[in-house]
Amino acid sequence: MTQPIIDLRDVQKFYGDYHALRGITATIGQGEFFSLLGPSGCGKTTLLRTIAGFEDLSSGTVLIGGQDMARVPANQRPTNMVFQSYAIFPHLSVAQNVGFGLRRAGLDKATLAARVDEALEMVGLSGYGKRSAHALSGGQRQRVALARALILKPKVLLLDEPLSALDKKLREQMQVELIRLQRLVGITFILVTHDQEEALVMSDRIAVMFDGQIAQLDDPETLYRRPKTHRVADFIGMMNFLPTRILSEDGDRATLDISGLGRTEFDLGACPTATAGPDGTAVGLRPETLTLLFDGQTATGRQVIGTVEEVVYYGDMTYYDIRLPDGDQVVRVSMRNLFGRPVLEIGAPARLSWDPGALVLFR
Repeated sequence: MTQPIIDLRDVQKFYGDYHALRGITATIGQGEFFSLLGPSGCGKTTLLRTIAGFEDLSSGTVLIGGQDMARVPANQRPTNMVFQSYAIFPHLSVAQNVGFGLRRAGLDKATLAARVDEALEMVGLSGYGKRSAHALSGGQRQRVALARALILKPKVLLLDEPLSALDKKLREQMQVELIRLQRLVGITFILVTHDQEEALVMSDRIAVMFDGQIAQLDDPETLYRRPKTHRVADFIGMMNFLPTRILSEDGDRATLDISGLGRTEFDLGACPTATAGPDGTAVGLRPETLTLLFDGQTATGRQVIGTVEEVVYYGDMTYYDIRLPDGDQVVRVSMRNLFGRPVLEIGAPARLSWDPGALVLFR
């Protein structure tokens, strides 16, 4: 991580008896794209608003650029926020919306116009200054909100679920645009989202939050491949969980009995382990780490014979639910739809290949 721009120290927030933030401690780097990810009510927006100064802390410290923000009001902090609703003024033009925050800066008209044009160019809206704000599409309104925030040249840009109102295709386009924009301006972006895929795509690091606490703070690949708890693994992407017994353990080697897959040796030193969930010891496998074998293919790892129970076709991918030989366990398998590869039908036998090295042990 680069030099910290934000330092959160034991941040606590109460609303009456409700404990919204429970001792949040984290640092966010200069120029980092950082995401707060979690389900509704986990405290991520409350934490964002405490950084912005819209919420007072019950206790703890927020430092921005090494300065304690305890007595610094929101309008004097080196931050700016893009809200979920965008808060675009429909009666103003695009240029008037973008330049709204500079009205009291005492700039002459030429300088103000130049700053507005610069901000619009950054977000890909050059030439839109005279357009009426109410005539914009959802994606264009989002860009205007970004330009209005960036024109004030904050050290930190706070984004409160800014893409949630967009359709899937436009949301994916804007994810790429936000990554490009963050690299262009070089400042810290802090994104609040409940969309796991969005956080994985856009972030340098992600703080996964549950119940007012950070459950895990890591880069996207580590979060996905090495979750620290069953709950994090279940929240980030799709994970198959299979009940497991540890038959023996000797140093870094363990013998596991996995429901539906049978016995296997497990390398405790090389493979990730995590905290178990409420149902006890289990192993986890991501759908892409399981492989269906078609005619002529041989297994590179372990193999079992199951039955196709459900097929969901997505064009580029097909997702299969495969009932394992014991009859009790069903796993989700994702397969790329390569040219010439058939799509299996419900009820068909399925040869399933898996590798013990892809397991995550929850114990």
